[in-house]
Amino acid sequence: MITNAQSGTNISEIADGIYRINTPVHMPAGAFSFNQYLIVDDKPMLFHTGPRRMFPLVQEAIATILPPERLRYIGFSHFEADECGSLNEFLAIAPQAVPVCGQVAAMVSVNDVADRPAFALGDGEKLELGRHALRWFDTPHLPHGWECGFMIDDTTRTLLCGDLFTQPGEGKDALVESDILGPSEAFRGVMDYYAHAPDTRTMLERLANEAPITLACMHGSAWRGNGAALLRALATSIEVQKAKAA
Repeated sequence: MITNAQSGTNISEIADGIYRINTPVHMPAGAFSFNQYLIVDDKPMLFHTGPRRMFPLVQEAIATILPPERLRYIGFSHFEADECGSLNEFLAIAPQAVPVCGQVAAMVSVNDVADRPAFALGDGEKLELGRHALRWFDTPHLPHGWECGFMIDDTTRTLLCGDLFTQPGEGKDALVESDILGPSEAFRGVMDYYAHAPDTRTMLERLANEAPITLACMHGSAWRGNGAALLRALATSIEVQKAKAA
Protein backbone atom coordinates (compact mmCIF):
# COMPACT_ATOMS: atom_id res chain seq x y z
CA MET A 1 0.00 0.00 0.00
CA ILE A 2 1.34 3.42 -1.00
CA THR A 3 1.31 5.71 2.04
CA ASN A 4 2.80 8.81 0.40
CA ALA A 5 2.23 9.38 -3.29
CA GLN A 6 4.93 12.02 -3.62
CA SER A 7 7.79 9.98 -2.14
CA GLY A 8 6.47 6.55 -3.08
CA THR A 9 6.72 5.37 0.52
CA ASN A 10 4.80 2.12 0.93
CA ILE A 11 4.06 -0.54 3.53
CA SER A 12 3.55 -4.31 3.14
CA GLU A 13 3.26 -7.26 5.50
CA ILE A 14 6.20 -9.62 4.90
CA ALA A 15 5.56 -12.05 7.79
CA ASP A 16 2.81 -12.47 10.37
CA GLY A 17 2.59 -9.09 12.10
CA ILE A 18 5.79 -7.74 10.52
CA TYR A 19 5.52 -4.89 8.03
CA ARG A 20 8.17 -3.48 5.71
CA ILE A 21 8.08 0.30 5.25
CA ASN A 22 9.93 1.19 2.06
CA THR A 23 10.95 4.56 0.63
CA PRO A 24 12.68 4.66 -2.78
CA VAL A 25 15.26 7.39 -3.33
CA HIS A 26 17.33 8.55 -6.27
CA MET A 27 21.02 9.14 -5.62
CA PRO A 28 23.88 10.15 -7.95
CA ALA A 29 24.88 6.46 -8.27
CA GLY A 30 21.31 5.37 -9.08
CA ALA A 31 18.11 4.22 -7.42
CA PHE A 32 18.24 3.00 -3.82
CA SER A 33 15.80 2.35 -0.99
CA PHE A 34 15.48 2.55 2.78
CA ASN A 35 13.41 0.04 4.74
CA GLN A 36 12.08 0.01 8.28
CA TYR A 37 10.25 -2.89 9.91
CA LEU A 38 7.21 -2.48 12.15
CA ILE A 39 6.36 -5.40 14.43
CA VAL A 40 2.74 -5.19 15.56
CA ASP A 41 2.19 -6.67 19.00
CA ASP A 42 1.26 -5.82 22.57
CA LYS A 43 4.50 -3.84 22.71
CA PRO A 44 5.04 -2.66 19.12
CA MET A 45 8.56 -2.29 17.84
CA LEU A 46 10.10 -0.33 14.98
CA PHE A 47 13.41 -1.71 13.71
CA HIS A 48 15.39 1.02 11.89
CA THR A 49 14.02 4.56 11.94
CA GLY A 50 15.36 5.82 8.64
CA PRO A 51 17.28 9.11 8.33
CA ARG A 52 16.02 12.06 10.34
CA ARG A 53 14.58 13.83 7.30
CA MET A 54 12.57 10.72 6.46
CA PHE A 55 10.78 10.77 9.82
CA PRO A 56 7.47 12.24 8.54
CA LEU A 57 7.23 9.55 5.86
CA VAL A 58 7.90 6.68 8.26
CA GLN A 59 5.53 8.11 10.85
CA GLU A 60 2.82 8.44 8.20
CA ALA A 61 3.28 4.82 7.11
CA ILE A 62 3.15 3.50 10.67
CA ALA A 63 -0.08 5.40 11.25
CA THR A 64 -1.82 3.29 8.61
CA ILE A 65 -1.29 0.23 10.84
CA LEU A 66 -1.29 1.59 14.41
CA PRO A 67 -0.97 4.91 16.23
CA PRO A 68 2.77 5.75 16.26
CA GLU A 69 2.50 6.86 19.88
CA ARG A 70 1.91 3.20 20.83
CA LEU A 71 5.47 2.25 19.93
CA ARG A 72 7.35 0.72 22.85
CA TYR A 73 10.71 -0.14 21.30
CA ILE A 74 12.87 1.57 18.67
CA GLY A 75 15.51 -0.96 17.60
CA PHE A 76 18.42 -0.88 15.19
CA SER A 77 21.46 -2.90 14.17
CA HIS A 78 24.14 -0.25 14.66
CA PHE A 79 24.56 3.49 15.15
CA GLU A 80 24.22 5.15 11.75
CA ALA A 81 21.91 7.79 10.30
CA ASP A 82 19.74 5.44 8.25
CA GLU A 83 19.48 3.06 11.22
CA CYS A 84 18.53 5.54 13.93
CA GLY A 85 18.64 9.06 12.49
CA SER A 86 15.13 9.90 13.73
CA LEU A 87 15.39 8.01 17.01
CA ASN A 88 14.70 11.07 19.16
CA GLU A 89 11.81 12.14 16.95
CA PHE A 90 10.13 8.79 17.60
CA LEU A 91 10.91 8.95 21.31
CA ALA A 92 9.21 12.36 21.37
CA ILE A 93 5.94 11.10 19.91
CA ALA A 94 5.91 7.74 21.73
CA PRO A 95 6.21 8.47 25.45
CA GLN A 96 6.65 4.82 26.48
CA ALA A 97 9.22 3.96 23.82
CA VAL A 98 12.87 3.21 24.55
CA PRO A 99 15.82 2.58 22.23
CA VAL A 100 16.83 -1.07 21.79
CA CYS A 101 20.39 -1.94 20.80
CA GLY A 102 23.39 -3.97 21.86
CA GLN A 103 25.39 -3.18 24.96
CA VAL A 104 28.32 -1.76 23.01
CA ALA A 105 26.08 0.66 21.07
CA ALA A 106 24.47 1.83 24.30
CA MET A 107 27.88 2.42 25.85
CA VAL A 108 29.62 4.23 23.00
CA SER A 109 26.78 6.24 21.41
CA VAL A 110 23.13 5.69 22.26
CA ASN A 111 23.04 6.59 25.95
CA ASP A 112 24.71 9.90 25.09
CA VAL A 113 22.67 10.80 22.02
CA ALA A 114 19.21 9.40 22.79
CA ASP A 115 16.73 11.37 24.87
CA ARG A 116 15.99 8.25 26.93
CA PRO A 117 18.40 5.54 28.09
CA ALA A 118 18.69 2.47 25.89
CA PHE A 119 17.36 -0.97 26.72
CA ALA A 120 20.70 -2.63 26.01
CA LEU A 121 20.57 -6.31 25.11
CA GLY A 122 23.34 -8.78 25.75
CA ASP A 123 24.30 -11.41 23.21
CA GLY A 124 21.49 -13.99 23.03
CA GLU A 125 19.15 -11.97 25.25
CA LYS A 126 15.43 -12.15 24.47
CA LEU A 127 12.94 -9.31 24.11
CA GLU A 128 9.26 -10.25 24.54
CA LEU A 129 6.77 -8.16 22.60
CA GLY A 130 3.71 -10.36 23.14
CA ARG A 131 3.20 -12.93 20.39
CA HIS A 132 6.63 -12.15 19.04
CA ALA A 133 9.87 -12.85 20.90
CA LEU A 134 13.11 -11.48 19.49
CA ARG A 135 16.69 -12.39 20.35
CA TRP A 136 19.73 -10.18 19.91
CA PHE A 137 22.94 -11.46 18.32
CA ASP A 138 26.19 -9.53 18.67
CA THR A 139 27.90 -9.39 15.26
CA PRO A 140 30.77 -6.92 15.65
CA HIS A 141 32.02 -5.56 12.31
CA LEU A 142 29.46 -7.61 10.35
CA PRO A 143 29.17 -5.91 8.03
CA HIS A 144 30.57 -2.84 9.79
CA GLY A 145 30.55 -1.19 13.18
CA TRP A 146 31.95 -2.55 16.43
CA GLU A 147 28.47 -2.30 17.95
CA CYS A 148 26.65 -4.13 15.12
CA GLY A 149 24.06 -6.80 15.89
CA PHE A 150 20.93 -8.42 14.50
CA MET A 151 17.65 -9.71 15.88
CA ILE A 152 15.64 -12.81 15.01
CA ASP A 153 11.95 -13.25 15.71
CA ASP A 154 11.48 -16.74 17.09
CA THR A 155 7.77 -16.65 16.22
CA THR A 156 8.08 -16.11 12.46
CA ARG A 157 11.77 -17.03 11.94
CA THR A 158 12.34 -13.53 10.58
CA LEU A 159 15.91 -12.26 10.74
CA LEU A 160 16.20 -8.50 10.98
CA CYS A 161 19.47 -8.53 9.09
CA GLY A 162 20.26 -4.85 8.60
CA ASP A 163 22.87 -4.19 5.92
CA LEU A 164 23.41 -7.83 4.99
CA PHE A 165 22.18 -8.44 1.42
CA THR A 166 21.94 -4.75 0.56
CA GLN A 167 20.41 -4.50 -2.92
CA PRO A 168 20.46 -1.52 -5.25
CA GLY A 169 17.28 -0.22 -6.83
CA GLU A 170 13.96 0.91 -5.42
CA GLY A 171 13.01 -2.38 -3.79
CA LYS A 172 9.63 -2.36 -5.53
CA ASP A 173 8.82 -5.93 -4.50
CA ALA A 174 8.29 -6.11 -0.76
CA LEU A 175 9.07 -9.83 -0.52
CA VAL A 176 10.84 -12.03 -3.06
CA GLU A 177 12.02 -15.62 -3.31
CA SER A 178 14.41 -14.96 -6.20
CA ASP A 179 18.17 -14.44 -5.96
CA ILE A 180 19.28 -11.50 -3.83
CA LEU A 181 22.82 -12.70 -3.19
CA GLY A 182 23.95 -11.92 -6.73
CA PRO A 183 22.69 -8.32 -6.77
CA SER A 184 23.84 -7.65 -3.22
CA GLU A 185 27.33 -9.04 -3.83
CA ALA A 186 27.63 -7.05 -7.05
CA PHE A 187 26.70 -3.93 -5.10
CA ARG A 188 29.23 -4.78 -2.39
CA GLY A 189 31.90 -5.23 -5.05
CA VAL A 190 31.46 -1.63 -6.13
CA MET A 191 30.98 -0.12 -2.66
CA ASP A 192 32.77 -2.47 -0.28
CA TYR A 193 31.25 -1.57 3.08
CA TYR A 194 32.17 -4.83 4.83
CA ALA A 195 34.81 -4.81 7.57
CA HIS A 196 36.07 -8.32 6.70
CA ALA A 197 36.42 -9.39 10.31
CA PRO A 198 38.35 -12.66 10.78
CA ASP A 199 35.34 -14.39 12.35
CA THR A 200 32.82 -13.38 9.68
CA ARG A 201 32.01 -16.98 8.72
CA THR A 202 31.58 -17.97 12.37
CA MET A 203 29.05 -15.19 12.92
CA LEU A 204 27.16 -15.98 9.71
CA GLU A 205 27.13 -19.68 10.59
CA ARG A 206 25.64 -18.85 13.97
CA LEU A 207 22.85 -16.91 12.28
CA ALA A 208 22.36 -19.73 9.77
CA ASN A 209 21.91 -22.21 12.61
CA GLU A 210 18.79 -20.25 13.59
CA ALA A 211 17.18 -21.37 10.30
CA PRO A 212 15.56 -18.07 9.33
CA ILE A 213 12.76 -18.18 6.79
CA THR A 214 12.43 -14.46 6.08
CA LEU A 215 15.30 -12.00 5.79
CA ALA A 216 14.23 -8.43 6.55
CA CYS A 217 16.81 -6.48 4.54
CA MET A 218 17.32 -2.80 5.19
CA HIS A 219 17.88 -1.93 1.53
CA GLY A 220 15.96 -3.62 -1.27
CA SER A 221 13.43 -6.43 -1.09
CA ALA A 222 12.86 -8.68 1.90
CA TRP A 223 13.46 -12.32 1.05
CA ARG A 224 11.81 -15.65 1.88
CA GLY A 225 13.30 -19.13 1.59
CA ASN A 226 16.13 -21.20 3.03
CA GLY A 227 17.83 -18.47 4.99
CA ALA A 228 20.49 -20.81 6.38
CA ALA A 229 21.68 -21.73 2.89
CA LEU A 230 21.72 -18.11 1.78
CA LEU A 231 23.75 -16.96 4.81
CA ARG A 232 26.28 -19.74 4.22
CA ALA A 233 26.50 -18.79 0.55
CA LEU A 234 27.23 -15.22 1.62
CA ALA A 235 30.03 -16.44 3.92
CA THR A 236 31.58 -18.39 1.06
CA SER A 237 31.34 -15.44 -1.34
CA ILE A 238 33.06 -13.16 1.18
CA GLU A 239 35.87 -15.66 1.68
CA VAL A 240 36.38 -16.13 -2.07
CA GLN A 241 36.57 -12.41 -2.71
CA LYS A 242 38.88 -11.88 0.24
CA ALA A 243 41.21 -14.59 -1.06
CA LYS A 244 41.28 -12.98 -4.52
CA ALA A 245 42.18 -9.65 -2.99
CA ALA A 246 45.00 -11.10 -0.88
